[in-house]
Formats: sequence, C-alpha cells, structure tokens
Amino acid sequence: MINRDWEKFGDSIRDTVQDAIDAGNFEKLSQNIADTVNHAMDSFSEGMKNTGKTALRDIKKKPPKLPRVYRRTTSVKVWGYIFLTVGGGLGLLFLLLMAFGITGTLLGAGTALGIGSRPAGIMASVWLFGIPGTAGGLLAWKGLKKLKRVERFRVYVRAIGMREYCNVKELAEKAGRKTAPVLRDLKYMIRRNWFLEGYLVGDETCLIVTDSMYTKYRSLEDERLRTEREEQERRRLEKTKKRKEQKRRQEKKDRMAPDIRRIIEEGDNYIRRIHVCNDAITGREISAKISRMEVLVDRIFERVEQNPESAGDIRRLMDYYLPTTVKLLDAYQELDAQPVQGENILSSKKEIEGTLDTLNMAFEKLLDDLFQETAWDVSSDISVLRTILAQEGLTTEDWERRGQVDVD
Repeated sequence: MINRDWEKFGDSIRDTVQDAIDAGNFEKLSQNIADTVNHAMDSFSEGMKNTGKTALRDIKKKPPKLPRVYRRTTSVKVWGYIFLTVGGGLGLLFLLLMAFGITGTLLGAGTALGIGSRPAGIMASVWLFGIPGTAGGLLAWKGLKKLKRVERFRVYVRAIGMREYCNVKELAEKAGRKTAPVLRDLKYMIRRNWFLEGYLVGDETCLIVTDSMYTKYRSLEDERLRTEREEQERRRLEKTKKRKEQKRRQEKKDRMAPDIRRIIEEGDNYIRRIHVCNDAITGREISAKISRMEVLVDRIFERVEQNPESAGDIRRLMDYYLPTTVKLLDAYQELDAQPVQGENILSSKKEIEGTLDTLNMAFEKLLDDLFQETAWDVSSDISVLRTILAQEGLTTEDWERRGQVDVD
C-alpha cells in the first residue's frame, strides 16, 4: 500500500514538472513540489501509525510466555564438539603412533634406531604416545558427555513446557531414564545455571523453574510447617492433660474403698476391651455404635467415681450387661474376619448390630438414672431459693406490685 502511494506521488511530481516545462512558467514549481512531498510524508506517517497499531494488536493476541528461565546451551554444545573433535583426533593420532612404535620395536626397527631393548622400546612408545592418546580420548569422552547432557536438557525443557514446576519422576519417564541419574542431571544443570531459576524441593522430588513459583511454594511450605507445629503442640498438651487426668483419677482411686476401686478397675478393663474390638471391626456404621457405647460406659464409671454411693446401682451392669456386650463384640469381630460372608454370617452380624442399639439405649437410661439424685437435689435447691426470694420480696411479682404502687 505504501509503495503504491509513493508511485502515485512520484507520478504527480513528474506531471507538475512537465506542465511547468510545457508552459514555460516555473514560478510556482517549487511550491507545488513542496506541497506534494508534504502530502506524501503525511500519508506515509499515517500509514506507519496504522501499521504499528496492527502489529500491537497482533502482539496482544499472542499467548503470554514464561520469562526466560533456561540458559541457551549453544556455547556448551560448541565446546562439546570441539572437545570431541580435537580430543578424538589427537587421541586417535597418538594411539596410532603408539601402535606403530610398538610394532616397530617388535620388528627390530626400534633397536636399529638406538632405542635399546624391545621392552624399553615398548615402554618408550607407551610413555611418548600412550599417555597423550589417553588424554585425547578423555577429552573426546568429556565432549561427548557434554553433547548428551545438552540433548537431555532439551528433553527436560520440552517435558516441562509452559509449566513452572514438574515432578522429577515425570521427567525421568519422558527421558526414558531412571530417577537417580535424572536427579544428578538436574543438580548439575542447576549448579551450572542451565536452569536460571531452578530449585529442587519436596525432598528433591519436584523441580521448580521460576522464582515466583518458588516463592509461592515457600509460603505454602511455611504454612504447612506452622500447622504441623501447632498440631504437635496441641497433641503434646492433650497428652499432658490426659496424663494429669489419669494421675488424678489414680490418686482418687487410691483413696476409694477397696470394693469401689475394684469396680472402677473392672470397668476400665471393659472399656479397653470395647475399644480394642472397635479398632478390629472395619464397618463404619457399627464402629459408630461401638464408639457411642464406649463413651456411655466410660461416663457411667466416671459418675461412680464422682458418687461412690451409686456403685450399687450398676451391679447388674457389671454382672450381666458388660460381659454379654464383650462376648457379642468378640463374636462380631470373628464373623467380620471371615473371607466369605455367607447368609448365616450376614444374618448374625445384623442381629448383633440391632442388639448393640438396644444396649446403647439401656446404657443411656442407666446413666440418666445415676444423675436422678443430683436432679432431685437441684430441684430442691431451686424450690428453696424461690421461697427465700419470695419471702424477701425479690421475685418478679413483687417488683410488678411495687411498680403499680409507685404509679398510683
């Protein structure tokens, strides 16, 4: 488009000059040419501005790219080829010379040249040509190693793609190698700054290739460590609290009468057996029932600790309910462990589950009955308090009557 505009303006200038020549009047020639050029420059500037806007729109349409986080390995590859070529050439040359020297010595040429005996000639060939040849071979091996590592680096980069992190195991799978050598590769490349912002995290199981992602990771990791410390502290406090509670209960138990202490210890033993059965049984629904039973039984014996006079009220619990409960749980555990769950096994398990519901209701009723005396005491205290308040004129009715008298 711009070229066509310039051609048009060129034609206009040529026609202007030709008209002046034909008319023999050159007075306004300079002004006409200047106007034409200025108009052409304005059109050119407008065209460039529109072209720039179009290019900017094209740039905006392109998907965002990661910042440059990988080193260009061209120089490494060049040095690899140099080491391979020079080292391989020199190594091959010196090894051929060593072979010729040894062959000549064995054929007697070395002795004729004054080298000495054959063993001396062979050693001389080895020292003169073998060591430089080996050095050349090592140099070539180093160059080949560089080239292979560059190729593996490109495989890793392609595997990562546009991501900011990647699992080391995934890189090993994409490269067709084991995890350990890939991990050595990545450590080498990070040390050599091939990954400009590379980090190995998560016990060296994950590679992060950008500083921004590493900052996010550190923030999350710090939060995780803080949560773990808080959880550990919470567990420590709970453990300390439980230990103190056990010590307090033991001291209280030691002060109890022997028959009450025996009941509490026997109750603790039943609670432990219920808990063990619950751990062994995998069903979620029945496990919830057993957990509920464990809590109820524990609270019953805790109530007996608080009020030893109620020990006689749980005699039937001790003599029948708890032994039967443990037997049922042991039977259910044995049935649940069978590899084949036949009709009889399923029926027996279902019947035991229903029985546990009945037992839990019985334990709830027993626990409620153990607090009956306390409920009576509370009710009596409330009645006495209300009577005293009424005698003192401090009830709501008294205040309402006082208010009516004041109004009158």
